[in-house]
Amino acid sequence: MNLVKQLGQFPDEKRKEYFSTLPNYLNGKFQNILITPALLEGESMTKALLNSLCKIENTSPKSALPFVVTDLKNLPPEENVLVWFGHSSYFIQVDGKKILVDPVFSGNASPMPGSIKAFQGADYYKPEHMPDIDFLLISHDHWDHLDYKTVQELKDKVGKVICGLGTGQHFEYWGWEPGKIIEKNWWESIDLASGFRITLTPARHFSGRLLNRNISLWTSFVLKTPTKNLFLGGDSGYGNHFAEIGEKYGPFDLAVMECGQYNEKWPYIHTLPDQLIGEVKELKAKNFMPVHHSKFKLSQHAWFEPVELAAKNAEDNNQPITLPVIGEKVDLDQLGNVTWKKWWEEYW
Repeated sequence: MNLVKQLGQFPDEKRKEYFSTLPNYLNGKFQNILITPALLEGESMTKALLNSLCKIENTSPKSALPFVVTDLKNLPPEENVLVWFGHSSYFIQVDGKKILVDPVFSGNASPMPGSIKAFQGADYYKPEHMPDIDFLLISHDHWDHLDYKTVQELKDKVGKVICGLGTGQHFEYWGWEPGKIIEKNWWESIDLASGFRITLTPARHFSGRLLNRNISLWTSFVLKTPTKNLFLGGDSGYGNHFAEIGEKYGPFDLAVMECGQYNEKWPYIHTLPDQLIGEVKELKAKNFMPVHHSKFKLSQHAWFEPVELAAKNAEDNNQPITLPVIGEKVDLDQLGNVTWKKWWEEYW
C-alpha cells in the first residue's frame, strides 16, 4: 500500500488562514487548553523507546479473544444499540440513525505492514460487515483511529464525515467529496437532523500521522438525540475540560471513555486508571463504557489491565459500567439493568 498516500495531507492555505484566527491555534499548530508535554518531565523519547523494548508479561493475550457476531445490516430499526469492535472503534444505532466511530478494520494500527497487529479474535469485523452509515466520526488522525484502508473501503457507505479541523484535508486528498466532510472546532455544534445535534468538545491529546504533529484538531463528541445524551470520548489525558463538558452538556446516559495504552511516563495525553472514575463523575455520566483496549499493544501494561482496573474502580465507587465483549450488542435503552461478565478473566 502507498505509504505516502496513507500519510494524508497538510491543511491547505485556505484552512490555515482560517485556523490562524482561532484561539486554540498558535504558530501553525493546534493547542491544548492546558500545557501538555508529550512526556513526563525528565523523560525522553529515547528512554521511552528503550522502555518499550523491555519484556513485560501479558502485553498480548495468550489465546484468541472472544467476540460475538452481530448482523449489523439487519438490526431492527427500532433498536437503540452500541456495538464495540475493540480498541476505540464502535457502531451506534440510535433513534433511526447509524453512526460509526474511529473504525480501524485493516488488522494494523500502523502504516507498516505486519506491525502493531490486532490481537487474535479482536479483528473479526471488517468494512463489508458495516451497513450504510449516516455519520462517520473521527476523533483524530492517529493511525489507531484513522485508518486509510478502512475508510477508503467504507467511502460509498458513508453519508457524512464529522471530524476536527484539518482532519478533513486527509479525506479530500483521498478522494472524498468535500460536501461529505464537516470539520469543526471545539464547542461548535452541527444539527444533523430533527432532534439530532453533535457538538465537538475538547480532549487533551495531540495529532499527527508522522511528521505533521498538531496541524489537525483532536476532539471528543457530545451526541444529543431525541431520546439519548451520549459522550463519545477521544484519546485524552485528565484536564478541566471534563468538568466543563459535564456542566455544559451533562448529565449523560453513557460516556464512552478512553481507557488503555497509558503509561506513567506520558500521564498528560492518556488517562491513568486512577483518574478514570473522576472523569466520569465530572462528566455527570450515569454509566460509562471503557474503550481503547483489547485490540492493539501500544503501551507496556498487561493487555487486560485497563478493563480490569476500570471494572474494579467502578465497583469500588458504585459507578455503573458497561463491559461488552467485542461485537456484543449494548442496549442503550437498558443501561444499568445488565450484569456484565468479566470476560477478560478467562483469557489472562
